[in-house]
Amino acid sequence: MSPLALIARDRHYFGMNAPRPFSVMTKPIGPRCNIDCKYCYYLEKEKLFPSEKKFRMSDDVLESYIRQLIETSTEAGIREIPFAWQGGEPTMLGVDYFRKIVELQGKYTPNGATVANAFQTNGILLDDEWGQFLHDNRFLIGLSIDGPKKIHDKYRIDRAGRPTFDKVMKGLEVLQRHDVEHNSLTTVHRANGGKGKEIYKFLKGLGMEFLQFIPIAERSSPEGGLASAPQVDMDPGNTVTEWSVSPKVYGKFLCDIFDTWFKADIGQTYVQYFDVQLGLWLGGPSSLCIFSETCGNALALEHDGSLYSCDHYVYPEYRLGKVTETPMRDMVWTDKQFAFGEDKRAGLTSQCKSCEFKFACNGGCPKQRFAVNKQGESNHNYFCESFTMFFQHCGPRMRAMADAVRTNQQAWTASPMIVKRAQKN
Repeated sequence: MSPLALIARDRHYFGMNAPRPFSVMTKPIGPRCNIDCKYCYYLEKEKLFPSEKKFRMSDDVLESYIRQLIETSTEAGIREIPFAWQGGEPTMLGVDYFRKIVELQGKYTPNGATVANAFQTNGILLDDEWGQFLHDNRFLIGLSIDGPKKIHDKYRIDRAGRPTFDKVMKGLEVLQRHDVEHNSLTTVHRANGGKGKEIYKFLKGLGMEFLQFIPIAERSSPEGGLASAPQVDMDPGNTVTEWSVSPKVYGKFLCDIFDTWFKADIGQTYVQYFDVQLGLWLGGPSSLCIFSETCGNALALEHDGSLYSCDHYVYPEYRLGKVTETPMRDMVWTDKQFAFGEDKRAGLTSQCKSCEFKFACNGGCPKQRFAVNKQGESNHNYFCESFTMFFQHCGPRMRAMADAVRTNQQAWTASPMIVKRAQKN
């Protein structure tokens, strides 16, 4: 069924512009950052704003966005409204900027609803003032760290080329000292891809209980810079960057971590990838857009108020409008955005459609569909080999855990959220 046919079907059942849950990754400082990670795909977004100097979301855009996100989320039936602040580096805006955010959220949140704030940071600017604010306002912090000092400092350097590991550790101390809820986000790249067990044990040693692992796969264009996402550009002349992790290495990385985690850490350490997969092996929908059948429910807001279809598709072709000019509901629930989401399912290769693990993968993220499959079809996911390695190696244990959750043997459970989801089903 074509994307437009699917839209027509959905509208038949749910009505024109039917509200559905969504989230927005917000960039209040745009692509500006105080460090210069060699693999960062977002820093070059400065090119979209050639006349911009400050890269700071203005007060009128900020208030309009907060009001509309609360109103539109409430319309979609969301009672705990998530705000996700990223960059660039959001702490560069200062604590007072986020005090203003909390004040505006209090102004517009209706009775019976709450907000949940989270932001991703490199941790370098965190101090006791930040720590106290984040604790008092119950922010969830994602701390970017790629492993032990030598590994972390391979790519995560400041603009003067200096290492950042020691400063990140000081930021982590602030979060721990103020009892701020936090987790780790580790990018998997050429320098750490073969060190899964080492990375996992290191993060555990820091006291991390919730871990995220995000693989790096970017392409360089012949003209210089990074290539656009596949739906924009399928140019075979684009080559994978030197820091991108190979599919085989990433697959082994996941398997090595799973083996270590499975032996002793189930119910003690939570790995996002494993939690999401367990939910899928239970027969539920994906809690992460990467592995869902369709996408389009995770949008991105730039500092100027422009809303885009996805954080990985911040290109002019995928700009939906501006929150100070167009109501958010008229951008989130539109033909254009529905079609964007349905393209993920419609664009599956024949290999994906016939794969025994389709339920657990769904072709992966469209941004990474720049490979050619065994039949010579384009639009195949670069990490197909990684996913297949993981499913073949860990699938029997995933199935056993899913069976245990169904029979309420919670000792096998990876995440309390998975238990609740399974019990509802």
